[in-house]
Amino acid sequence: MPLYEHVYLARQDVSPQQVETLTGQFKNVIASLGGTVGKTEYWGVKSLAYRINKNRKAHFTLMNIDAPPAAIAEMQRQQSINEDILRVLTLRVDALEEGPSAQLRKREDDDRGERRGPRGDRGDRGDRGDRPDRRPRREESKVEGGEEE
Repeated sequence: MPLYEHVYLARQDVSPQQVETLTGQFKNVIASLGGTVGKTEYWGVKSLAYRINKNRKAHFTLMNIDAPPAAIAEMQRQQSINEDILRVLTLRVDALEEGPSAQLRKREDDDRGERRGPRGDRGDRGDRGDRPDRRPRREESKVEGGEEE
């Protein structure tokens, strides 16, 4: 059977438990039509790049599916009917990715270690080397017109 990676976005005002219930319903549809769901990942609530149906954020969920095309079509049909689902993306892949997805790895990387400022990775830069010293600032007594008081 073909392998698919399926991501769907649910509205922000739906609770995470309701998203898990939706995922369970879609798993049942796949199983009833002869397919299996390898793994599911709940990526959490993320900001959208642009508004979708007046929503700025959404719950993201990934499903790795091994199922016939009819099962995928039925699942997508049910998702298009459901008003809590904002967007759906299904990709046919040659092999399913083992372990956590890139989104989950990214989130784990963000959680560990201390956070740095915007230039925290540079460390102590030391001497300016061959660059000359800055020139002195102009005196503050000059008026905008260039006249001195």
